[in-house]
Amino acid sequence: MRQPPPIRSAPAIGAARAPGWRARLTELLRPALVDKVPRDHRESDRAFRRRRLVVVLVLAAGALLLGLSLSVRPADPAFYPLTTGLAAVWLLGGLGSGPLHLGRISFRGQLRRPVLTPVVLGLAAAAVFVLGALVVREIGPLRDFTENVLAHARYGSLPLVAAITVGNGIAEETFFRGALFAALGDRHPVLASTAIYAVVTVASGNPMLVFAAATLGLVLGLQRRASGGILAPMLTHVTWSTAMLLVLPPLFAR
Repeated sequence: MRQPPPIRSAPAIGAARAPGWRARLTELLRPALVDKVPRDHRESDRAFRRRRLVVVLVLAAGALLLGLSLSVRPADPAFYPLTTGLAAVWLLGGLGSGPLHLGRISFRGQLRRPVLTPVVLGLAAAAVFVLGALVVREIGPLRDFTENVLAHARYGSLPLVAAITVGNGIAEETFFRGALFAALGDRHPVLASTAIYAVVTVASGNPMLVFAAATLGLVLGLQRRASGGILAPMLTHVTWSTAMLLVLPPLFAR
């Protein structure tokens, strides 16, 4: 007499199912923006007060140079030394304020230097800004403010502008997510550093740059808090700004 085939138990729900896109997105974003890695970045009261003094002085000098840099006309040779000087102020101010750290994030159970994830976040932020630019270019006043910034790339030397863009991105993160973030202590450093970053950008006289500083600055601040260092926000900033430099001028070309 033939025996009936054995009854196989059904697999557990979801056991053979690959992780969905939401799970993968969470797995990518939590270590980069939310989960704080262990760190010990304590410094003496004297060093902390010194850092704060340096930050205040550099903020004043940087805001002044930023206003001067973006007040010159497109293709004016003065634009290049002014923006290079601005990058030098941010960079030297950040390095001179005290010790800075590159930071780490958790990746597959290990703490590693953040490289790939910040670049992906920079590209994602650029894609969001490009979608927004499609709306902005149809609104006269906002289009004009954006054109005022893009004109330096359109009528100046693109290689020089690109080099200055990358240099300023590195320098800004060294100062704003490095020195300034550390000088704020434990009291809401993400929100405070983002607000100060946006307020300083007001010196440019361009509300579109202020909006970009506020929105991108929040992402960069979250990266700084999560990783404990400046490498992640630096890579995201440079990726985003380079993409904007290359994509927006053709998008706004009349």
